[in-house]
Amino acid sequence: MLDVITAAQPNAESYWLAAAWLRQPLLEEQRRLKVGVLFDLKVLQRGALLFNKPARAALADQLYEEVARLPVTGRQVAVLDPVAVEVGFALNDRIDEGDHLVYPLRPDTVEVLGAVAKPCRLPYRAMQEARDYLQACQSSADAEMDYLWIIQPDGHTQRIGIALWNREEGHWPAAGSKILVPIKNDDLDPPTPELNQQLAEFLATQPVAEVAP
Repeated sequence: MLDVITAAQPNAESYWLAAAWLRQPLLEEQRRLKVGVLFDLKVLQRGALLFNKPARAALADQLYEEVARLPVTGRQVAVLDPVAVEVGFALNDRIDEGDHLVYPLRPDTVEVLGAVAKPCRLPYRAMQEARDYLQACQSSADAEMDYLWIIQPDGHTQRIGIALWNREEGHWPAAGSKILVPIKNDDLDPPTPELNQQLAEFLATQPVAEVAP
């Protein structure tokens, strides 16, 4: 890793937190993850129609189309800060043939997507809680409003509670983050209990919009 970074000399103004390591060996695993998400969305859509929930069926179909358009990237979660790699604070992994390292410019937005009227790109605000971004992005009536998923630009994901009974403080999305509003999926038969987590995991494989392949 350090040999490649040293030779490439990433721009000091690039956004190292959102740097992406795209690896060929991870493509098949992430392809299966995408197929699983798409399958669950179809199951959710059909279940919603059977239970006379047309709005939820339409939302599941909308998410299906959005996910279907996303590429399988092979992104590996890793700390790619050149300084951290050089001084040993980050693992100096081996780079394989066909791998790509991408260092984007820093975005100034946070994206809210999932069970929303339509995806929103909102101005990034330092130290703003994830739930506060929802005030500017209309949630769907079929959203699961007790939780959010934060997908940080480095590929890490976290589910946090946002209802009065489970509220968690101190979770601030970085610039370039995605906030996934989960879709209700536990009141239909068959249920799809892993859908939102797997959707968050797949979205985490996507580099920030400026560098998506």
